[in-house]
Amino acid sequence: MSTQRTTTPWLPFGAAEQADVRLLCLPHSGAGASAYRAWAAGLPDWIGVCPVQPPGRETRRQETPLREVGPLVTALAEDVAAVIEGPYAILGHSTGAICAFELCRQLRRMGAPAPVHLFVAGRRAPQVGEHSSRLEELTIEQLADILRHHGGTPDWVLNDPGMLRMLHPLLTADFAVSEAYRYTPEPPLDTPLTAFGATDDPRATVAHVAAWQEQTTERFTLHLLEGDHFAIFTHASRVHGVIAEALRGG
Repeated sequence: MSTQRTTTPWLPFGAAEQADVRLLCLPHSGAGASAYRAWAAGLPDWIGVCPVQPPGRETRRQETPLREVGPLVTALAEDVAAVIEGPYAILGHSTGAICAFELCRQLRRMGAPAPVHLFVAGRRAPQVGEHSSRLEELTIEQLADILRHHGGTPDWVLNDPGMLRMLHPLLTADFAVSEAYRYTPEPPLDTPLTAFGATDDPRATVAHVAAWQEQTTERFTLHLLEGDHFAIFTHASRVHGVIAEALRGG
């Protein structure tokens, strides 16, 4: 993978200056930038993966997690506009998907260069309402049940009350980012959009994910993966192939 030098709090692993195209990756609820380090190893070298680090986790764990999409993408967009040069794409999974979408809209408002492609996974289209999990009202035992139902959380975390108590504020904030989101109509993006849906994801059914088509005036592609909410990780090689093909074609 290409050498990465320019680091910021939002881009702790760098901006991949030597790559032909950069791929900004926004994580799901409770996750940080490291979620994409191993996952991205299967992408070709000409794609420079730039995992995004929101406040409240890993290298930014001393910061207060943001609970709304607006402040998050406003701050991130300033960083992207200042640091990212040349062609770039954006990918977001779950909560990261809605942040990726709003990041594109914020960059458009700023008059900054637009991404060459937007990839979203595991999230209903912005105009489709989201259910509330109300995590702030749950006991630790109930939180474990919710996370077990959603999938993707290791058993050792689910069985460790101390770890769950430590994660609770971050998870509550991250779920609020997605679940308290209120869509404001704007013109569709002039950016090609690829959406990944899963066959067994109750949080984002195939119909919910297909509705992303309304958010672009350019090419829209829907890819259906076998599995649950975290299917893009269990089918990483297929997802990498789709991303590479989309970016190779511009």
